Amino acid sequence: MRLWVALYGMTWLVFFEILLGTWPSPPFVVPYLHIVLGLGIVLLAYSNFSHLRATRVPGRVKRIARSTFQLSLVTVFLGLVLEANVGTSWVVLGVSFFQLVLFFHLVLALAIITQAAAVAIAHDMWEDREFEKETEPGAIPPPTSPA
Repeated sequence: MRLWVALYGMTWLVFFEILLGTWPSPPFVVPYLHIVLGLGIVLLAYSNFSHLRATRVPGRVKRIARSTFQLSLVTVFLGLVLEANVGTSWVVLGVSFFQLVLFFHLVLALAIITQAAAVAIAHDMWEDREFEKETEPGAIPPPTSPA
């Protein structure tokens, strides 16, 4: 699989993962799909980071890919805490520990999709050498046709 496909695929995978995770009153199978997809995201995040590390792409893109992988690991850990129903009875100021973990689980998922999209776009632009071509202020040139 081409690297750009995996990078953009990561964005879509996380998008569908967020949809599954925010499904109100889901059918029986949805939580299990959410878990499997989450583990797939961790594997894909590592694969993307590993493949980017082997390229000459700028360091910032590699660092963002690494932090995306790291965030996916933290998100899985928080998901395990949620699956174990830890902290449902620990309430402070009307908010349970479980709800707080759920909030951060979602926030990290949104951070992952944002960073995955940034990495995909940055890699795409680097590969096409778009950073070397300046445009006039106000001009929006048409996309280049593939060679």
